[in-house]
Amino acid sequence: MVDGICTLANDQVYHQLVALLNSIEAMMGAFPVCVYPYDDRCDRIRAEIARRPNVQLYADQDSIQQWDQFVRQVWDTHPTARQRWGLGDPTAYYRVGTHRRFCAFDGPFDRFLYMDADTLLLNPVESIFQQLEHHDWVVYDFQYKDPTHVYEVNSPKLNQVFAAPRIAREIFCSGLYASRRNLFEPEQQDWLLAELRSGDAEILYPMAPDQTVLNYMVMKSERSIYNFALQLPPAQKTGCCVTSPGFTEQNHLLYDRGNRLTYLHYIGLSSSLINRVCEGENIEFPYRDIFLHYRYLHEPEQRPTYRQPARAYDAPPSLSNRVFRKLGLVRQ
Repeated sequence: MVDGICTLANDQVYHQLVALLNSIEAMMGAFPVCVYPYDDRCDRIRAEIARRPNVQLYADQDSIQQWDQFVRQVWDTHPTARQRWGLGDPTAYYRVGTHRRFCAFDGPFDRFLYMDADTLLLNPVESIFQQLEHHDWVVYDFQYKDPTHVYEVNSPKLNQVFAAPRIAREIFCSGLYASRRNLFEPEQQDWLLAELRSGDAEILYPMAPDQTVLNYMVMKSERSIYNFALQLPPAQKTGCCVTSPGFTEQNHLLYDRGNRLTYLHYIGLSSSLINRVCEGENIEFPYRDIFLHYRYLHEPEQRPTYRQPARAYDAPPSLSNRVFRKLGLVRQ
C-alpha cells in the first residue's frame, strides 16, 4: 500500500508550490508527492521537482488525455455552461486544467491526499489516511454551509438527483480531499456521462468546474464520505481558510481556539498577488508570514525584504494607479 500527497501546478503557481512542498516536508518528512501538470507551462516547477527525490511530475500522457476528454464530454452535456463562461471561443472550456487533479485516480498512489497548490500543510495527516480504511472519500471543510458554489441550487432538478439532507451534509470543497486509486473506472465514467446526458447536467455549477464535477461524481456514485468538520466534537474543530481572522500563530503553525490546524487554504488570493509579494512588493495579506516562512524554508536569504510601506491586498487602488491600469501600465 503506497500513500502519497498530490497537487496540481504549473509555473504560474511556482512560489505556492514550493511553499506547499516545504510544508509537507516539515510535517511529514520525505513523504511521496505527485504533481499533476495544469498545462504545458512547467519548466520552472520541473526544475524544482528534480531537486526533490520524493516528488514526481506526472507524465502519463494517456491518463492525462483520457481525463481531459472525459471532462470535455462532461461539459458538452451542460445546457448553459458556454454562455455562462463567455469565453468567446465556442470550442473553449473554462479552466479545463483544473480537472487534471482527476489523474490521481490513475496515479502512483494506492491512497492519496489531494491538496491545492494554494494550501499549506500544518499537521501530520495520518488520521486522514486512517479514515480511508472505512470510507471512500475524506475531507475537512465547511463547504456544506454554502452549496451555491457546488450546484445550481435554483435548479428544480437538484433535489430530484440528490435529496436535501445529502446536499446539507455531503458536499465538499475540492481544495483538499483524500481517496483511492481506481475509484472511477472507465465503466463508471461512462455511466456518469449517461446520467448527465439524461438531464443531470443542469445541476452542475459551471463557475467552479472541477469542484462541481467531483461532487457530482462522488455523490452520484454514492461513495462513503467522511468530513472531519461534521464528525469532530465542536471543541476540537478548526477552520482552514485564510479568510478566518481568529487563528493564532506559534512556531510557524496556526491554532484555532487552541487546536492546531490541519491545513491553511489561501483561497481567494490570486497567484499573481503571491508572485508580486515574492518579487518584492510589500502587499500584506492574511497569514503572510506563515506563507513566506514555508516558501523560503530552505533559502531564507532569498526571502524578500520590503523597503516600501505595506499596503493591504484588498486596498482600493489609488487614483493614479486606476489611471495607469486603464492605460495598461500597471499589473493587475
